[in-house]
Amino acid sequence: MDITDELKAFVATAQTGSFTAAAQQLGVSNRLTSKYVAELEARLGVRLLQRTTRRVGLTPAGEELLSRVPAVLDELDGLLEDIAEGSKGLSGMIRISAPVTFGETYVSGLVARFGALHPGLSFDLRLTDGFSDLAREGVDMAFRIGTSEMLSLKARKLGEVRSIAVASPGYLAEYGTPSDPDALESFDCIIDTNRKAPRRWVFEIGAEEKTVTVQGRYQVNSAQAATDLACAGLGIALVPRFALGQALETGQLVRLFGDVGSPPSAINAVYLEGRTLPRKLRALIDFAVKDIRTAGVL
Repeated sequence: MDITDELKAFVATAQTGSFTAAAQQLGVSNRLTSKYVAELEARLGVRLLQRTTRRVGLTPAGEELLSRVPAVLDELDGLLEDIAEGSKGLSGMIRISAPVTFGETYVSGLVARFGALHPGLSFDLRLTDGFSDLAREGVDMAFRIGTSEMLSLKARKLGEVRSIAVASPGYLAEYGTPSDPDALESFDCIIDTNRKAPRRWVFEIGAEEKTVTVQGRYQVNSAQAATDLACAGLGIALVPRFALGQALETGQLVRLFGDVGSPPSAINAVYLEGRTLPRKLRALIDFAVKDIRTAGVL
């Protein structure tokens, strides 16, 4: 029995929680998937999965194996793909994670543009505002905004993005225009709970940072939703430039405080530390470095 097939069956089953779902993902029968996992457990002499009538769970040994084996399989796949791609174009699957709004407004287009250049590639784009566990979820790379505290990840900086305060002309006509960030305490603000400190807005004024505590009736967990509510005249929003679309150019929203905005946050492409980066991922990241500067999202 091929240990690679056994490991792939284990990872797919552990990630999906089901032999049936794992079999569908791998393109083999349910019975064969279960057999592969049983053979792996016999090879290792330890139980990896807890079987129930509803779901498959992990034993402590299974947890340990799942934390490490996806990176090993990716390393092997990357090696084989690099060898094969030496005489042909890029091929295979790239699994990508990105924040929801950034993914919808930029990464989906990036993937389409890169995919058009490399028809042999397939893509699995997963949008979530939570930080994906790349090893556990089998994600090849992720786009992240801000610094990562995970030592297991390597990052390549693609650029920086600032958030700016905006409001609709109608809102400003009815309630007035704040003269400076301090004045925001007297206005309705739209709270984006994806921020680390949703009600504490930080502005960079010259070489100093100014923190303002804001309040408001509307609380959302999406920069795009905050932009939409601001366009509807329901308050002032602090949103990254990529979430605004054409709202400033069309006059739906007005930028407040001139050139003052939040301190810059890095946009990074991150991947697992300690692995040889497959050629297709290197190509995608290199493409993103150039593409993001021409896409108008920064």
